[in-house]
Amino acid sequence: MSLAKQKAYESVLDKLKHFINDKQLQPGDKLPSEREFAEQLGVGRSSVREALRAIELLGLIETRQGEGTFLREYQSLSTVRVLSSFILQEQHTVEEVGDLRRLVEKEALKLAFKQTRQLVSEQWLQLFTEETTFDTDHHYLFFQVVFKNIEHPLLQKLWHFLMDFSHHTDFIQYNKEFYQDLIYIFKHNTIEIIEDLYEK
Repeated sequence: MSLAKQKAYESVLDKLKHFINDKQLQPGDKLPSEREFAEQLGVGRSSVREALRAIELLGLIETRQGEGTFLREYQSLSTVRVLSSFILQEQHTVEEVGDLRRLVEKEALKLAFKQTRQLVSEQWLQLFTEETTFDTDHHYLFFQVVFKNIEHPLLQKLWHFLMDFSHHTDFIQYNKEFYQDLIYIFKHNTIEIIEDLYEK
């Protein structure tokens, strides 16, 4: 893609974003046709078509045969599939995503410790049974408790995205002691050792 074409493409994406925001469109709302978009945005239909394809690839819109194009609820898993297929294949990038996930988890733990320490630790204990397997699904459930009890929706969305990506790459498995140590930290007011726990 030439630089000029790339700039035109990015311009159309930006205009589409502003159009959706200005019209306050919600998931399920129908979008204008390519022709209508081209006329309203003052751009070529081919540029609109490319931009819509890119947005559809990310799972933000869907085309229904005979009905048109509709705005979708954001699907992080669709985005992850695209990124894991084309962008996040290099090992150093995978490792950086893992580092970012751990940073997000630590910040969420600190917030939960300040806001709802007792409630979180009680709900954590309910996740432990003799049949518990300490895999990615357990990790997800364990931290769902954390994010459910803190007031930070953006941090939660970021974590969900990073966890979705973890299902497509090697995920660092934590043993039973890791989760038991987290419960200990919350019950005994020792949040200062959280960094050491993640370094084990």
